[in-house]
Amino acid sequence: MGTPQAAVPSLERLVRDGHDIAAVWTQPDRPAGRGRKLTSPPCKEFAEEHGIPVHQPLRLKTAEAAELFRSQNADLAVVVAYGRILPKSFLEAFPHGCINVHFSLLPKYRGAAPVNWAIVRGEDVTGVTTMQMDAGLDTGDILLQKETSIGKEETAAELMERLSHLGAELISDTLASIDSITPTKQDDAHASLAPLMSKDDGRIDWEMTADEISRRVRGFQPFPRSYTKLEGSKITVWKCKAASPEGGDSNPGIVLSANPEGIDVVCGAGTVLKITELQQEGKRRMTALDFLNGASVPPGSRFGV
Repeated sequence: MGTPQAAVPSLERLVRDGHDIAAVWTQPDRPAGRGRKLTSPPCKEFAEEHGIPVHQPLRLKTAEAAELFRSQNADLAVVVAYGRILPKSFLEAFPHGCINVHFSLLPKYRGAAPVNWAIVRGEDVTGVTTMQMDAGLDTGDILLQKETSIGKEETAAELMERLSHLGAELISDTLASIDSITPTKQDDAHASLAPLMSKDDGRIDWEMTADEISRRVRGFQPFPRSYTKLEGSKITVWKCKAASPEGGDSNPGIVLSANPEGIDVVCGAGTVLKITELQQEGKRRMTALDFLNGASVPPGSRFGV
């Protein structure tokens, strides 16, 4: 059970390990792209290429969906970013229940966006957990875990790509030793939540420090992205870093300097952010050099207004 590209490596590994995949359950096809063309989820595309039956129910909380699920007669269900909460009838359908590949070191970052919030909140280390699913939100018993460092300039999209392959290794190891693993209960006292982001989360608050803004720029890719305003035009910030000069008494959002190396902007606590890659609404993503070739950003200009 999985939907996005991040779930494909686990499905591919299950096939490569020789497991008999009864079916792939994935989200319904959705309109995508500028043309809003109906597009299949990546897991469906992989399944069809390998002759695996695919099911895409609109709802799970129906007698028909529950009966179809039970009829698969599987040993267990592997769930990777499926995107739906499983009813109790699904969790109890198979002898080994449902095993989730979750992209954090549970109990930290329970929820829909663990990779994004781990970066935003400044974690140095994250990882992947296989978990025996229960009725709670990522509260089931831990089976296995693997950890990895987060790169200092790594975006959420880049980290998710790495974790998807780490998760494929972990589910392979989990199924190979499923009968000998002793599940470990999660310590709720150390739990944290990683909720879905909204578009408003992407609005840059220049009162934050440069480090905080930089982490949000990396963590909110590909959605909701970090954006601000400059002379009435929406600007998306794609790459930036905390810079060494201090902003002094200048107000947050004020431009100190703009040159081919980047645009230095004052942030909270007198810190400075150097923007090196950005995108004006309606235009392509570009370096600061290319941006400044077509736009004037003199010292004293202000972002966020």
